[in-house]
Amino acid sequence: MHHALFFHGETLHLLPSGGLHWPSRRTLTVADLHLGKSERLARRGGSLLPPYETQATLEKLDRDLEHTRAETVICLGDSFDDLAAADCIEEPSRLWLTRLMAGRSWTWITGNHDPGPIEIGGSHRAELHLQPFTFRHIADPAERAEISGHYHPKARLAGQTKPCFLADAARLILPAYGVYTGGLRAHNAALTALMAKDALAILTGPRVLAIPMPR
Repeated sequence: MHHALFFHGETLHLLPSGGLHWPSRRTLTVADLHLGKSERLARRGGSLLPPYETQATLEKLDRDLEHTRAETVICLGDSFDDLAAADCIEEPSRLWLTRLMAGRSWTWITGNHDPGPIEIGGSHRAELHLQPFTFRHIADPAERAEISGHYHPKARLAGQTKPCFLADAARLILPAYGVYTGGLRAHNAALTALMAKDALAILTGPRVLAIPMPR
């Protein structure tokens, strides 16, 4: 189950998980994993969350990699809740992530939560250009054929609020992939100013559904 989006000459699959599969390039893109969020909150004296979000997010990622057989992975920033969280990730989760990365081209885009390189392998970039697309963390209003994250968009339908992709002719914004992440409603001014009036919101979940972007 996915939503097929024809975007700048390429067919992209928008997955129920919030991941983005580019079949012709065997590439999986995910945004805003926020691994280690519960540890970061506890370290900084914030709200205590059950310390399972890293495992649950890695389970999602494992399933998507198994399903898509992706050979390339692009993480669009805020992959870790801060740089210390990358260092504090528990050994079983670190080994799990290392196994997922093995044999794959893996790019970490820097985000506002994780603005520098981490010791876990892979390449580290401010942005990545794979024709015809530019992958970055935060959308640039002047850019076209852009794929980004950062905003954690959500939309409401039939009384339920779900993470969603936002898509128009210029850009595609991915929902947060991490399981303990908040979100910004699609009708927020920051998003309505960024997206064209005919933009779509593609809701994730068991039924991937495209609706006009709420405004």
